[in-house]
Amino acid sequence: MVSPGRGALADDMRHVAATDTRVLQAWLTKRLGDAPWFGGETFGRADAAVAPMVNRSVHYGLGPVAGSPLALWHERVSARPAIAETFAEFDAAAAHMAQAADHYRSGGRRREYRDHRLEWMIRSGGVPVVLEGLREDNIRFSWPG
Repeated sequence: MVSPGRGALADDMRHVAATDTRVLQAWLTKRLGDAPWFGGETFGRADAAVAPMVNRSVHYGLGPVAGSPLALWHERVSARPAIAETFAEFDAAAAHMAQAADHYRSGGRRREYRDHRLEWMIRSGGVPVVLEGLREDNIRFSWPG
């Protein structure tokens, strides 16, 4: 069985994810520059859009380098009440993700690959996982369902 969670393939895919995350964070750091917020001196829509992505990276242990402009931005944005509430909701949902993973492994639910997920799986070396999922009928695509 090819598992996206174990073995050399999993290690390789985690390495790709970490590399992709660092590239994205470098791009965001460049856009942030020396400003406290992505929009300049005031919190704005760009900050609200970026917050969940950076926070998810932090959650998975792939957060920005401590003390970097992006890490300091994450600290500031995390202190905003509405953002803190959203992050707490994510943390609560993440606590149930292990149960969801078991549900997928048991066949109780099939994984779904949409364009960006499928692209990433292929680009990161996960073709064997996708092919096995097709053989085992434990993945699906968005249409016809």
